[in-house]
Order: sequence, then structure tokens, then C-alpha cells
Amino acid sequence: MSAPTLSTSSTPSKPDGPGREVPAYARREAFTSALRRNISAHGFLIGAVLCFSFFSWYPMVREFLLAFQKTEAGKTSWVGLRNLKYVANDPAFWQAWRNTLLFTGLALLLGFVVPFFVAIILNEFRHGQGYLRLLVYLPVMLPPVASVLLFKYFYDPGYGLFNGILHFLHLPEQQWLQSTSTAMLSVVIASTWMNMGGATLIYLAALQGIPGELYEAAELDGAGLFSKIWHITIPQTRLILSLLLLMQIIATMQVFAEPFLLTGGAGPEGSTTTVVYLIYQYAFNFNNYGGAAALGLVLLVLLAGFSAVYVRLSRDSED
Repeated sequence: MSAPTLSTSSTPSKPDGPGREVPAYARREAFTSALRRNISAHGFLIGAVLCFSFFSWYPMVREFLLAFQKTEAGKTSWVGLRNLKYVANDPAFWQAWRNTLLFTGLALLLGFVVPFFVAIILNEFRHGQGYLRLLVYLPVMLPPVASVLLFKYFYDPGYGLFNGILHFLHLPEQQWLQSTSTAMLSVVIASTWMNMGGATLIYLAALQGIPGELYEAAELDGAGLFSKIWHITIPQTRLILSLLLLMQIIATMQVFAEPFLLTGGAGPEGSTTTVVYLIYQYAFNFNNYGGAAALGLVLLVLLAGFSAVYVRLSRDSED
């Protein structure tokens, strides 16, 4: 009886596991199939990237280059730091920064504190809170130009609402937008009314996330209203407060529309000239595009620092 022979084929079999090599034509077929399935998504993505590149990235790069160039009769030449030196030596530069910082300080005092306490008051209502939220948010939904023109009527020294109230109370009437002592405050009041609705609703959402047991325990200990706000409300909402504070700093440092429409931009004796309005003047009134770009670059660097802090706080909140 002969012994069985073993098959010794020299061609090894290909593994069937995950390590099996996929042919090139199969990879191309899979890529083409995936591209066909997602062609609409890729189309929207490419359109968004092109729009963002054209309207955001290109202007940023162009501004950076223009800050170190001089443009005359369509010709550009490199001037180094000359534009920055010119801007720094301009007295209007320092006045614009003082006005911008004053506006930011007053806007934070009103636009940061007032919405917080309005949210606390709204949080106490158990009925009709939805209508009150709509009423508070209504100024945000109005066109900014319409809101500013409404306040321009209120500030009119002849027949304006505010002077009418002062006259009724037998108080001296004011030149709200024509006086250096009241022009900036008048702009801040209008800006606060226009923008406080969004901050109020964010504060209200944060307040409604605070456990009611904390307030009940504080009341049992005899804590008053301001004690509860200081020891419970503010600590529980400190992250939201920090984020909104940074957002408002970034927004108020770029203010333009309110002073431009209310006081013509500069205001009495330049009292409402802000940094962004000075950039506008450099570019469109003086045709000094290099100076405008240099001043914009200074503002960009400053706001980038605040934005970095904002991003860091946002990541901490997610963690």
C-alpha cells in the first residue's frame, strides 16, 4: 500500500484578513464612488472656502502688506515702518484711542451690568416671561440704522424726547450730541439699548441653570438679595460672565456705526472719534491707505490678544 503524498504547491495563498492588499483599480473605484455620493457636499464646501478666502483671508493678507507700503497713482512702494510711525505721531491717533477706551469702559459699565440685572429680574417672573424676553430682545431685531435714527430724534435739542422729559421736570435741557461732556455718553446709551437683548437672554439662560436649592438654603440662613447675588449668582455664572465680558470688549473696541450716524463720526471737537472711524478717515477722507492699514494692524494685534483669551476660556468651559 503506497503512502499518501502531500501537495506541495509553490504558489502561496493570499491572506483573507485585513492585511490583504487592495488592487489599485478597486481603490480608484471606491474613491470615485465616494466622490459621486458626496459631490453636493464637496460643492458647498468648495464654495464656502472660496468665499471665505476672497472676503476674509485675502483682505487680511492685503491689509498686512498695505501697512508697509505707500500707494500713489496706482503704484505701490515699500516704506517699512514709516506708516506706523506716521500714525503714532498723529495727535488724532491718541485721541481716538482715548475715546475708544472711554466708550469701551462706559459700554461695559452699562452694557455688561444692566443686562445682568435685567436677567435677574426676568428670572423672578413665573408668568409672561416669554413676552418679556421678546420685549427685551426686540431692539436687537430692529435694523441698527433705524435704532440710531430713533435715538437721534430722542436727543434732538429742540423737540427730542429726553429734553421734553427734562423740561417737564423743570430741569435744564441738554445739548446731548452737541456737547463734549455728553456726546460720548449719549452714544453709549444708544448702543447699550440696541445690543443688550442678546446678553440679557444669555444671562437668563445661565441663571435658570443654577439649582434652586442654593437660594433656598441661603434664605434659610437669612441671606438678602444682594448677598445671594454676590455669593451664589455671580460664582455660578462666572464663566459666562467672563466670556461675555471678552466678547463685549472685542465688539466695543470696533464701534463705528453709532458715533458715525449720531454725531457724524468725529463729534464735537473730536470727542466721539474712535479708532475704527479714524481708519475710515485715513482711507476715504485722506486717501492714506497705508496709514489706514497700519492703524488697522495695530487694532488687529490688540483684538487678537483678547480673542486668544476668549478661545482659551471657551475650551475650559467645554472641559
